[in-house]
Amino acid sequence: MNIPENTESLRIAITGAGGLIGRRLRDEWPNATFFPLVRDRSREGIYWQPSEGSGGAIDAAALEGMDVVIHLAGEPILGRWTAEKRKRIHDSRERGTTLLCETLASLERKPKVLLCASAIGIYDPPAAIDQVIDENSELGSNFLATVCRAWEASTAPAEAAGIRVCHMRIGIVLAREGGALKQMLTPFKLGLGGRVGNGRQYMSWISIEDIAGAARFLVENDSASGAFNFTAPEPATNLAFTKTLGSVLRRPTIFPVPAFVLRILFGEMSDALLLASLRIVPARLAEAGYVFRQPTLRSAMETALRDA
Repeated sequence: MNIPENTESLRIAITGAGGLIGRRLRDEWPNATFFPLVRDRSREGIYWQPSEGSGGAIDAAALEGMDVVIHLAGEPILGRWTAEKRKRIHDSRERGTTLLCETLASLERKPKVLLCASAIGIYDPPAAIDQVIDENSELGSNFLATVCRAWEASTAPAEAAGIRVCHMRIGIVLAREGGALKQMLTPFKLGLGGRVGNGRQYMSWISIEDIAGAARFLVENDSASGAFNFTAPEPATNLAFTKTLGSVLRRPTIFPVPAFVLRILFGEMSDALLLASLRIVPARLAEAGYVFRQPTLRSAMETALRDA
C-alpha cells in the first residue's frame, strides 16, 4: 500500500486539526483534501466522540478511502495535575486512539499510513542531566511516560491490520502562534525573563516548520514506521535557551524563576515538564535521511519570532 506519487492530491483525515500543529500540517499540503474529525455534529467534518457511551462514537464510513490519517487530539497537559486532570489526560489519549485505530482496522479501504502524536515525556529524566536519549533508550515509568506508552500501544489494532504507523514523539514546539514559546514571549519582551531553576536542565525543542517537514517526510517514506523523536539535532540547556531567546528579542534575561516557586504554582507538573532534563536527539529521523529545515536554536527562534 503505497502513497500516491502526487502527494498534493492526498485525502487526509486529521484529529486536532484546529490546534497549533494541525493548522501547520494543513498548510504543508495546500492541495490535499483534509477531513477534520470533529466532535460537534453541526460542524463540517467527520464526526467522532471518544467519550460518548462505553466505547465512543465515530463515523466509520466517512473514513473509507483515506490515504493518510493524522491523530493529534488529546487533553492539554498544562495545569495542575489533579486526579481528575490526570484521568482526562490519560483517557483522552488511550480511549481516543483505541477508538480511531479499531475503526481504521475495520475499514475495507484502509489508509496507507497513520501518523500518531506522542511526546518525549515517554522517557524518564536520566540520573545524569546531560545523558543523550534516542529512540533506543529505555522508556519511562512516571505519569507522563505511562500515558505516552498507553497512547502508543493503543495503535496496535491499526498495525495488526497492516496500516503503517509512525509515532511522533514531539518535543517543545517553537512557534509564535502557540505552545511554550508563546507563553514566554510577554515576560521576555518586558525584560522579565530568566532561566528556570538552575538552568542546567536540557530542553529538547523543535520548530513548527520541522514538525511539518518531518511529518511529510514520514508520510512519503514507505519504509518508515515505529517511533521517531520529533526534536531538533541540538537540544539546549534551559540557560542557553533563555539567553538565545533574550538575544533574539534584544532583551535582558536577569530574572530567574526559582524551582520552589514553580512547584508552588504548578505542583508535580513543574518537575515533569519545566525542571526535568531530557537531552533527546532525533536519531531515527537522521538515519532515515530527513534534513532539518531549522537545525539550530537561533535560526529556529529568529524564524518563529520574525517581526515580533
